[in-house]
Amino acid sequence: MELKLKKPIIFFDLETTGINIAKDRIVEISILKIFPNGNKESKTWLVNPEMEIPKESSDIHGITNEKVVDEPTFNELAPQVSKMIKGCDLAGFNSNRFDIPLLAEEMLRAKVDFSMKNRVSIDVQVIFHKKEERTLSAGYQFYCGKNLDNAHSAEADTNATYEILTAQLDKYEDLENDVQFLNDYSTHVKRADLAGFIVFNEENKEIFTFGKYKNHKVEKVLKDDKGYFSWIQNADFPLYTKKVLLEIKERMYPKKEEVTLDDLKKKFNQKI
Repeated sequence: MELKLKKPIIFFDLETTGINIAKDRIVEISILKIFPNGNKESKTWLVNPEMEIPKESSDIHGITNEKVVDEPTFNELAPQVSKMIKGCDLAGFNSNRFDIPLLAEEMLRAKVDFSMKNRVSIDVQVIFHKKEERTLSAGYQFYCGKNLDNAHSAEADTNATYEILTAQLDKYEDLENDVQFLNDYSTHVKRADLAGFIVFNEENKEIFTFGKYKNHKVEKVLKDDKGYFSWIQNADFPLYTKKVLLEIKERMYPKKEEVTLDDLKKKFNQKI
């Protein structure tokens, strides 16, 4: 079954130096872009993470320090990645909890803006776990009847994820072929940020999920504890979490428009 799309959707997978969203880096990224007319475009990059790749990570994905030493850094690749995903929805395997948050960190670190506004995301792993509770390789065998050769290669995992989603749509009649439905179905909690430090409650208000203000509304905390905003901005939180918190604060305290000399002259002349 082909996906019913109103705009392009990006399937992607990351191989990384580790699993710490705020600190670890991408060593490989693969993107499969599906257009509403069914056309496909794909691109895979090896990435120099500008840090040591731990042996335990290399043992999983097979990417060593020597393999990426002459590859471009993510700072160099970010404009290309941004251009390719612009105006697209996102999809992946465990992407809501890992790939999207880490991609956001890398983009913001490269001074390239990234936002989930006006786009939805489909986490194929969540659909899989709700239906069958298996791993990616098992899911590929279960839904597609194929062995996932070269697992933990970003390109192999990306293409397998796309094939699994289309097979899921064929298998489950209650799954609607609609990206908004699949976004909602594959989302456990509606997050304001990507790492889950700020989520929406039943009233659709942002609340913190950690620390002394766990389950407290963000706006109330920012009003009552003026130093909490600065503490988060200076602490080891993901950049996207800090960005979301800044947007909430700016929404609460919108900046007044600066009045220029020309504005005053126009106003004065109008009164005359």
